[in-house]
Amino acid sequence: MDQVKFSRKVMNIKDHSSGHLSEDMVKKLIQQSQEAKKQAYCPYSKFRVGAALLTPDNCVFTGCNVENACYNLGVCAERNAISRAVSEGHRSFKAIAIASDLDDQFISPCGGCRQFMREFGPNWDVYLSKPDGSYLQMTVSELLPASFGPEDLSMKKVFDIPNEY
Repeated sequence: MDQVKFSRKVMNIKDHSSGHLSEDMVKKLIQQSQEAKKQAYCPYSKFRVGAALLTPDNCVFTGCNVENACYNLGVCAERNAISRAVSEGHRSFKAIAIASDLDDQFISPCGGCRQFMREFGPNWDVYLSKPDGSYLQMTVSELLPASFGPEDLSMKKVFDIPNEY
């Protein structure tokens, strides 16, 4: 079993036979996220982020953050990559690798990106990386515990709540 060091503890990286990616595939995905980071448009924050998203049929879609002078209109790398994949007909994902220029810690997706990833299932892998290629593997559900997803919309609801507005 492959291992990676993180904060003085050793994290086990699941092997390919359990449905997770091989060490070689993880490294390639992280490298693609680092390449995508180079395309980031971030004149305001100067914080480059790249993402590489892997589908079950091994297609890779990359994305980078794109800022806007109207700050809230910017788009994160993760949402960019997922949107590209969805626009090409993909709705299921195996993994996403995320890269930034942070040297002292692993890049982690913002709350909006965590919810955006959750839309497409709780049980796919997220690789948080550093520029040197080291990484931490998590799942979407570990990043967003007790999450709300599409299946929650079909749960029984109370419809007779009076609207007093």
